[in-house]
Amino acid sequence: MTDHRGLPGVAPDADVPSENGVRKTRWDRLRHEWHHRLDPSEQSAVISWAAFTVTFGSVRVLTHWIRAGHGPAGGGISLGGRHFHHYNIGIALLGAVGAVATRGSEKDRRHPAVAMAYGSGGALIVDELALLLDLEDVYWAKEGRTSVDAAVAVIAAGATFFAGLPFWPSAGKVLGAPVDR
Repeated sequence: MTDHRGLPGVAPDADVPSENGVRKTRWDRLRHEWHHRLDPSEQSAVISWAAFTVTFGSVRVLTHWIRAGHGPAGGGISLGGRHFHHYNIGIALLGAVGAVATRGSEKDRRHPAVAMAYGSGGALIVDELALLLDLEDVYWAKEGRTSVDAAVAVIAAGATFFAGLPFWPSAGKVLGAPVDR
């Protein structure tokens, strides 16, 4: 089967209409399933946890890169000669999400950027959780790294899967993966 451009594709579902006789692309059908299968709060949960996972991974890569001698001299952000930990950015993001939650309109609260800020802010805080719990900078020590890495990886992967559970079978069908029903 080919799509409207002559490329291999998946036949559109009966409930996904074509526009002007042109078959929908996989991304069009995936977008349709996203909106059709998940309500706005479920979409926010998936976006939030995806942002959590991506932010956590990105911060870990960035901090390793800085520690290897790349980036700013002195290793990271400094304000007034003091190291500025990235959990502070996470707290600011969660504060902004709280402001939107208490004063924003329903449309503002449902905006994907709010879910992304929430997930990213949480990841920035959790990444330095050992420091916050012990009030000691153990980021590169075994006790600061092993437990945080393991816990966050499990939480991020599990939450991403469970938050999007109604969406994943439809996404697999649209993308051509076999789906057990």
